Amino acid sequence: MTEKIIRIGGASGFWGDSALGAPQLVAAGVDYLVFDYLAELTMSLLINARTKDPALGYATDFVDVAMKSVLRDVAAKGVKVVSNAGGVNPAACAAALQKLCAEQGVNLRIAVVEGDDVLTRIAALREQGVTEMFSGAPLPEKILSANAYLGAIPIAEALGRGADVVITGRCVDSAVTLGPLMHGFGWAHDEYDKLAQGSLAGHIIECGAQATGGLFTDWESVPDWANIGYPIVECRADGSFVVTKPPGTGGLVNVATIAEQMLYEIGDPAAYVLPDVVCDFTQVTMVIDDATGSNSTGGADNAHRVLVQGARGRAPTDSYKVSTTYMDGWRAQAMLLITGIDAAKKAHRTGAAIVERTEAMFKRLKFADYLETRVEIIGAEHQYGPHARTGATREAVLRLSVRHDNPKALGVFAREVAPAGTSWSPGTTGMGGGRSKPAPSIRMFSFLLPKHAVQALVTFEGTSQPVSIPAGQAAGDAHPPRISTAHPPEPLVAADPGMVAVPLVRLAHARSGDKGNISNIGVIARDPEYLPLLRVQLTPDAVKAYFSHLVKGEVVRYDLPGIHAFNFVLDQALDGGGMASLRVDPLGKGMGQMLLDLPIRVPRGMRDGTA
Repeated sequence: MTEKIIRIGGASGFWGDSALGAPQLVAAGVDYLVFDYLAELTMSLLINARTKDPALGYATDFVDVAMKSVLRDVAAKGVKVVSNAGGVNPAACAAALQKLCAEQGVNLRIAVVEGDDVLTRIAALREQGVTEMFSGAPLPEKILSANAYLGAIPIAEALGRGADVVITGRCVDSAVTLGPLMHGFGWAHDEYDKLAQGSLAGHIIECGAQATGGLFTDWESVPDWANIGYPIVECRADGSFVVTKPPGTGGLVNVATIAEQMLYEIGDPAAYVLPDVVCDFTQVTMVIDDATGSNSTGGADNAHRVLVQGARGRAPTDSYKVSTTYMDGWRAQAMLLITGIDAAKKAHRTGAAIVERTEAMFKRLKFADYLETRVEIIGAEHQYGPHARTGATREAVLRLSVRHDNPKALGVFAREVAPAGTSWSPGTTGMGGGRSKPAPSIRMFSFLLPKHAVQALVTFEGTSQPVSIPAGQAAGDAHPPRISTAHPPEPLVAADPGMVAVPLVRLAHARSGDKGNISNIGVIARDPEYLPLLRVQLTPDAVKAYFSHLVKGEVVRYDLPGIHAFNFVLDQALDGGGMASLRVDPLGKGMGQMLLDLPIRVPRGMRDGTA
């Protein structure tokens, strides 16, 4: 008897991802097609859209682009679809898809998962004294959106009722994969190791092509970017799975690309907290899978297969994380290209002059000064701070970002940018696009809400039914005590004349991401023999010192011995993160790349460590 394999394709990593994924994966043959569209900022944008039009508030690309391109094939092949495209209006998303089905003469049974939106309860929660889960700050006044991160159980239940398509509001990104696996294999809510493996499968494919060579450290080894393959997980009933991609596509699936994606945007790898399970990824292993069979991709693409196993799970907590967004003033930015000798110096002076001039105007207009200003010079390695390589920059882009509590003040700012083209530095020109317009400065606020206070609902074929969710355990039990792991004595490398410095990239891969104002950087040794050198030199203190110009909080390092890796979590690292940050890289996407330049001392001859 052939072992049951469930094939799930990850077609979207965010609202705005390529239209390539869905048709590519359906053509390759998958059982489930899953889409992830939602980020914290996306939720506030969707709230704004729903305010203007009650029929909006969902990720329109899901219906108008993705499903429109594959609808008939999905129906003909029996492919099930799960997506969190519902945003803040899942019912409207379902109605739009139903209309598309009618137009194309396709019959799909659509279910909706709701209950995550708790915006109407904010006033009561404020009275109850809800505080931010990290800082302890009180709930802000101008809340724009408030959504609990639901899990996979409602999705599994909707599929169990016969749905062909499940549309959700806010849920954890990995739930759109775990839900089909719980349904397809009949996993119970307390089979925690299987749930952890299923969540890991979802985590790896939730960002689309990031799992198939996108953002890979060794980017030059990734072929055919234009036709990059989107990820497929081939999952077994025991929870193990193989990551692959459609045959004949570009991209790269190997142990390093999958290891990088596993570390993307996680915190403590021994306690990755999700609504359905608390995952421990520290003992996860990854190897090239040589198996072939009726469910494998076959042919030359068998090389692009990585077997992942070893995740462990514990009971989930008794709370949902609720993510809210709120407005904190207004923001605007301007960009000018400056060319010629000492371009970076001219750009700095230009930015300072615009700020000085406009704040003088504010005084006459009875406006307060800016809440915040930031001058960045793109092309002069501004983000690297003290690690920037010196040298003449003859072409630089001034990026000037400002924040103010009055949008009229930002109108003054927008007007006073263009005069720089004739008033000050030679070689100044605009970047096109006209005057900047004030935009809300959006910040995130997270808190915990007991699961019993949130009621998930599945609406299917005209009937809404509540979903029973296990109570979970006390939140404090989710995090095991930190235990120091014994390691062999570390070598003394600083003053050893037999050691020479090489950049970290010679010894490791790295991938960085964000969660609010926290950045994480996963570092994976290219060879286990490098770990002792990295452990003694790539310490939390060393990483904190390297990023001292950017990181204001604590840096913590976690071990992942299963893949010979570390995960660094950097607190207060992103100037508020997301739309709250004025930095050119508010999501910390470049921090891993910057860390790869850190010098590491190695024995002569190791990884090009020659004199």
